Amino acid sequence: MPPILLDFRSDTVTRPTAAMRAAMTEAVVGDDVWGEDPTAIRLQQRVAELLGKEAALFVPSGTMSNLIGVRLHCRAGDAMICESQCHIHYYEQGGTAQINGVATWPLAGINGILHVDQLESVPRDDDSHFPRVRLLCLENTHNRGGGRIQPYENMVRLCAWARDRQLRTHLDGARLWNAAVATGRTMAEWARHFDTVSVCFSKGLGAPVGSALAGPADLIREAVRHRKVLGGGMRQVGIVAAAALYALEHHVDRLADDHANARRLADGLHSIPGIHIDPTEIDTNLVYFQLDAECSTADELAERLGRRGVLMASSGRQTIRAVTHLDIAAVDVDRAIETVHEELRGRAVGDPGPLLHG
Repeated sequence: MPPILLDFRSDTVTRPTAAMRAAMTEAVVGDDVWGEDPTAIRLQQRVAELLGKEAALFVPSGTMSNLIGVRLHCRAGDAMICESQCHIHYYEQGGTAQINGVATWPLAGINGILHVDQLESVPRDDDSHFPRVRLLCLENTHNRGGGRIQPYENMVRLCAWARDRQLRTHLDGARLWNAAVATGRTMAEWARHFDTVSVCFSKGLGAPVGSALAGPADLIREAVRHRKVLGGGMRQVGIVAAAALYALEHHVDRLADDHANARRLADGLHSIPGIHIDPTEIDTNLVYFQLDAECSTADELAERLGRRGVLMASSGRQTIRAVTHLDIAAVDVDRAIETVHEELRGRAVGDPGPLLHG
């Protein structure tokens, strides 16, 4: 098997740059469980500042950050409203129920987008047949929605609906950096409508590990207790916090390159017979495309591409996901398009032959 050259499976596969590694090596550290790691403290202050919140807490993963966020707002037996394909509900092992004792009340959106009239269908009377709904969770950008950015005014209406009904709000903003760069709205503008916000450093920002939860100071003090019981109390954590700080200083604006490469990839795939994708629907760095059944299944194509050093992820029987990131350049995108085309050549009606890239 050839070495892995181009990895489009996720933006989590990035490796620290030489400069990021140097920042990690030089980090000043202390015992974070004692609250004495200066680099972690600096990172938390910076995240709180960027999100317009009073405080923030560094945690090992986005899954833990979301778990803590839900625990802060709900008790066992409560429920939270979320979109049915959102990361918390779909990819986090039912942790809100398994660990927190909190049910999800999933509603099917369009490309991950909910609308206020859908929320009205959730029972909210104090009826013993139903869990008490305490929380609204949204995801921005939405992973299984194809990296879709939540329409800002729609998001404002959703959060206002929740506030009017005394519900708390939590944002899974693992890729909120992408939404901010793509729209020009600041992180604080996106975050201001939510009580708590989770952000991730190990996706588009390219750090090796870590997320953060931001919100009011009293809730973040309580979050420290929850982080501890979940096994997230770390010691000289400044080594990895330094990577996140470096990413905040050097890797945010360059997310625009990932978005441009994703659109380049979508445009190229759109020209291949047997593939269905609308390039105009690519908001950020996630590209989902559909395969005609007579061409290949997603698993089969992903396997063939992998043998040629191009990794993409099957996301359903006929769906493949490809993600652009800081280890993928425009020339890599062109090579991936050509490789996909070569693997599908002759398998679809009307194949026009070789692709040319300008």
